[in-house]
Amino acid sequence: MAKPRTVACPHCGAAVPWTPESRWRPFCSERCKMIDFGAWASEGYRMPTTETPDPGDEPADPFVDDTRDRP
Repeated sequence: MAKPRTVACPHCGAAVPWTPESRWRPFCSERCKMIDFGAWASEGYRMPTTETPDPGDEPADPFVDDTRDRP
């Protein structure tokens, strides 16, 4: 039988066999899995974006007097 493939735990780097018996794969343990999940949940990891801001999110022009339409 062939030796199972091993991967590095994304958190600690420990070798993890890629088999159905490896309950937390690709993590080596529930602890490493939960630490990684916590980093995602607290926005420790961010995905790069190329979105431009919505026009409604831009700050108001300081040179426009928008108070003249108010009573």
